[in-house]
Amino acid sequence: MSKESLEHLRDYIQLTLSPHEISWLMNELGAKSQKQETLKPYTMDEINAMIDEGERQIANGEYQDFDEAMDELEREFAEEDRLLEMAETV
Repeated sequence: MSKESLEHLRDYIQLTLSPHEISWLMNELGAKSQKQETLKPYTMDEINAMIDEGERQIANGEYQDFDEAMDELEREFAEEDRLLEMAETV
């Protein structure tokens, strides 16, 4: 999520929630971040399995070319912008 999106979300929360609700939300978010697992490196077997899967997908035509991927990103960004505009009107 972009910094601008997060700032709009922050502003929306500050305008709509009570201080007690904001405190509860912050506690919930803090507890969730503490529960996240620590990262561990992939094993060579895992890396090779990912490569094999990628090669299988390419062989079966299960991939997006650059233009398709960019079109998908542009649609996602446009939808995010639309939702931000809706949030700003609330």
